[in-house]
Amino acid sequence: MMFTNAFGLLASFGTLAAAFPTTLERRDTNSTGGGVEIINNMGKNIYLWSVGGSADATMVTLTSSGNTYSESWRTNSNGGGVSIKISTTPDQSDVLQYEYTLVAPTIYWDLSSINMGNASEFTTAGFAVTSNDSNCRNAICKPGDNACADAYLFPTDDQATRGCPESVQMTLNLGASSSN
Repeated sequence: MMFTNAFGLLASFGTLAAAFPTTLERRDTNSTGGGVEIINNMGKNIYLWSVGGSADATMVTLTSSGNTYSESWRTNSNGGGVSIKISTTPDQSDVLQYEYTLVAPTIYWDLSSINMGNASEFTTAGFAVTSNDSNCRNAICKPGDNACADAYLFPTDDQATRGCPESVQMTLNLGASSSN
């Protein structure tokens, strides 16, 4: 219980710190080897923004199925986290978020569907995070599950936060391959 409360407090500080503009620093992937790959299995364009402390991130478009986006773990100079905001529209509406904070030697991460509607295309298609480390827990939201316990549904839903070694390589599948 004490760990949960302490981790919740750490997550709150990270969320607060992420609200302030800051510079993102890319980790040397040769030393950690870690990062995330997002795979579009939706059959349509997907739009994403990797956001640290500033909301002015450049939009990336993943066209059609099978296209991917990869990012090595990054840190904010203020200690806050990074959120990769993912949408089926270029206006950041109905957003699924893959969020992470690097506190070496651990990468803390979660999925957040707080900013998604119950009729979201991501909910309809399903989504899942797996890794190359069998000791790291997966997060799987099956198609149609609009109350997925593996994702944040409200801001204090801290059971959805996971920790893995910073060397882990994560894969977020959006759509058809997500329930595997």
